[in-house]
Amino acid sequence: MEEKILGLIAGNGKYPILFSRKAKANNFKVIAAAIKNDTSPFLRLSVDKIDWFKVGELKKLFAYFKENNVKKIIMAGQVNPNNLFASGLDLDEEFANIFKAIKDRKADTIFSAIAEKLKQNDMELIDSTFLLNDLLADKGTITKRAPSLEELADIEFGRNIAKTMGDIDVGQTVVVQKKAIVAIEAMEGTDKTILRGGKIAQSGAVVVKMSKPNQDLRFDVPVIGPKTIRTMVKANASCLAVEAKKTLIIDKDLCIRLANKAGICIVGA
Repeated sequence: MEEKILGLIAGNGKYPILFSRKAKANNFKVIAAAIKNDTSPFLRLSVDKIDWFKVGELKKLFAYFKENNVKKIIMAGQVNPNNLFASGLDLDEEFANIFKAIKDRKADTIFSAIAEKLKQNDMELIDSTFLLNDLLADKGTITKRAPSLEELADIEFGRNIAKTMGDIDVGQTVVVQKKAIVAIEAMEGTDKTILRGGKIAQSGAVVVKMSKPNQDLRFDVPVIGPKTIRTMVKANASCLAVEAKKTLIIDKDLCIRLANKAGICIVGA
């Protein structure tokens, strides 16, 4: 019987660990490529093999996967923007050539180019939701409290804004209050966007996180988790709306408990 092997390019957060555990439970051998100063060191407990890479070491990454007979690869977890734009960032020849060839440095452009390079090296980047369909958000309210009529209006308003922003690859999250755009996510990430929006709104902000209209499931799939809810508590935000069946919820039960305790509603829209 042929051995089932998956390569994992692991960013930060718990997502790579959850994926690895799920893959192992499904009898996959997991070969992980961890990013220095980003990936959790605890990932090593959930994979068969792990090696560490600096951002920009693409040639070394390809060689590592080839040496371990990896044909299919998943990307899980984000890379800290501080690592991507560090003053001492050293790109190898492979990565430098990609940057020279691409038209811009938007996330989708970069990851699509990396996916194409993997394909040229007989490796396939697969959907990052692979094996994790049970973590996708259901449609409807998943907390005790349902959204108010005002919050529902803000969700609908924010959904359209988030889709528009996603279409031009700006970000997936918007913070709204009374049909006013309070904050839009850029490269800083969801949590910092929520805090920035909460500071302006002061209380009662609605956070809306949507997939891009032409979302490539191989990368940058919307993800929320307990940290998202804790950040909302700090920002005094009142409601979180995510796209149903297209958003991964990490530690769903804990998210619901934290939200219920704070009186926050979570909705799959």
